[in-house]
Amino acid sequence: MRVARAAAALAVAALTVALTAGCAQHDGTASKPASSGTPSASSPGSAPSGAPSGYADMRKKVDAAESAVAAADRDAASDADR
Repeated sequence: MRVARAAAALAVAALTVALTAGCAQHDGTASKPASSGTPSASSPGSAPSGAPSGYADMRKKVDAAESAVAAADRDAASDADR
């Protein structure tokens, strides 16, 4: 029983160290948000100011996933296969 607890404690400690090291890359304070906190719905392809690199690409992936979910919902609701 002691070995299992020690192993669990070691795993938790290792995870804590890994998360701390991974999150410690961001030195300093967070940048101030843009004047409007949310991106404009009229321009989904453009990233808001201060967005991290890769934001526009990730936004395209999210839009594609949402579109796929909507298509699956329409397919599930259709009577064509019944």
